[in-house]
Amino acid sequence: MSARTDNQKHLIKEILGNSVTLCYGPPGSGKTHVAVGVGCQMLRNNNVEKIVICRPVVPSGRDIGYLPGNMEDKLAPWLQPLYDELGYYIESTALRLWREAGIIEIVPMAMMRGRTFRNSFVILDEAQNATFDELKMFLTRIGDYTKMVAVGDLNQSDLPRAMRGHYEDVIDMLEGMDDLSIVELDRVDIVRHPIIGEIESRLTVI
Repeated sequence: MSARTDNQKHLIKEILGNSVTLCYGPPGSGKTHVAVGVGCQMLRNNNVEKIVICRPVVPSGRDIGYLPGNMEDKLAPWLQPLYDELGYYIESTALRLWREAGIIEIVPMAMMRGRTFRNSFVILDEAQNATFDELKMFLTRIGDYTKMVAVGDLNQSDLPRAMRGHYEDVIDMLEGMDDLSIVELDRVDIVRHPIIGEIESRLTVI
């Protein structure tokens, strides 16, 4: 796992040095990419036994309506970006085998309740789409020898306007805790494509 900006290097350092890391930043700044990369590195080095990645199931924009198939088929549109990130670091055959063995799990946020994760690397993607209760539930799943990382964009929530802002609230409430780090990525960290920073700055919602 290698970082492409100073802030990404700082994010890696904070993840490795703390039990919980809350990261926020604009699209394309490498939030999920870095978190997944650190998790894959720790798994390969036997520092953890499994990787668990979850995200809230919230449509972006208009509802896409009824989706056919079983539960996995219905969730595929929301979870595919996470498989894409894992596929960057893990060869497809190994990824399939690890998924079948439960060494790598990708689950919707609603299926996290009641679980305790031990010796694991747990990532919450799109944290800005989680409610306060969901964020509290996620952060209290942590067990021994586990790292938890939440990543999100505070300015790009898909929740109804009245329900937005809980990730920012949680960040403010937990700031200053021991063994918990808060990391901000900025437009200078956008590595997906240089035009994204300009688009993001011009399309800021008032």
